[in-house]
Amino acid sequence: MTSVKSYAAQSAETPLAPYTLDRREPGDNDVEIKILYCGVCHSDIHTARGEWGATMYPVVPGHEIVGTVSRVGAGVTKFKLGDTVGVGCFVDSCGHCSNCKDDLEQYCENGNSQTYNAFEQDKKTITYGGYSSSIVVTQDFVLSVSDKLPLEKVAPLLCAGITTYSPLRHWGVKAGHKLAVVGLGGLGHMAVKLAASMGAEVTMLSRSPKKEKDAEELGAHHFKLTTDKDTMKELANSFDFIIDTVSAEHDYNEYLALLKTNGVMILLGVPPAHIPVGAGSLIFGRRSLVGSLVGGIKETQEMLDYCAEHNITSDVEVINIDQINEAYERTLAGDVHYRFVIDMATI
Repeated sequence: MTSVKSYAAQSAETPLAPYTLDRREPGDNDVEIKILYCGVCHSDIHTARGEWGATMYPVVPGHEIVGTVSRVGAGVTKFKLGDTVGVGCFVDSCGHCSNCKDDLEQYCENGNSQTYNAFEQDKKTITYGGYSSSIVVTQDFVLSVSDKLPLEKVAPLLCAGITTYSPLRHWGVKAGHKLAVVGLGGLGHMAVKLAASMGAEVTMLSRSPKKEKDAEELGAHHFKLTTDKDTMKELANSFDFIIDTVSAEHDYNEYLALLKTNGVMILLGVPPAHIPVGAGSLIFGRRSLVGSLVGGIKETQEMLDYCAEHNITSDVEVINIDQINEAYERTLAGDVHYRFVIDMATI
């Protein structure tokens, strides 16, 4: 075992604080990564504060990881010392179910191993995430990262980037499609950038007029206020796709009415309460309400390569690790454009 510096929450009520954890020595197929940057996802906050239940304390969050290879096992063929690499939301899966065989490890039928607050595939070893100086991951779940882009801006692509890229690819969004994005945060700003890069005509739907300039700068072609009833009536039957990134409670039916016939509304946010959906919102227009998680390893690599080719990164604010508790509060208050990223050299 190797002792590693990290930041952990010891309970739902306590702030994150320095914590020493033990990482395994690299096995034959393992890659040890010196972590350079780790993004701060809203999921980190929910988990650290026990809001999704079943948090195993102490918990070390972080699943938007970029770093360099510091050691490799004897059987590692995909990476070498010094390579720039990334780790996303999970670090292993069963490898033999139908979804794993189809490169859909995110939907592993036997349960993948999340990067933190989960169990390795031995079902007993707890995983600890990227708010740490290093991590050890089996080579098949390590991703190659281009040096073309600023690494601190690449880190959030491992969650926010792939969460938005995957549904865009799955539902075939392309030039000629009209797409709306609901919610301009960590996910929403990536959805705008990626959809626009794929040729879609992008409309930002927001409750805040203050976000119009940002939406335009990110690549949105239009900006519409959802608080304006007349505007919402005018937008009825307008969009082929709506990407809903909002995790707060809101009315899905209101947005479903904006879809064309055969339109698709894709849920990426997870509100805390169940939201009723009227059958008529779907039936009268043959509309679909669907959901999407992150992508598998193959698709995540495709996303990273796509972003490197098209010069797409997250908009970030880099912080020191001792600012993490303040960053959590600011994230909850919407006071970040659009993702905090920890400089792990400060641990």
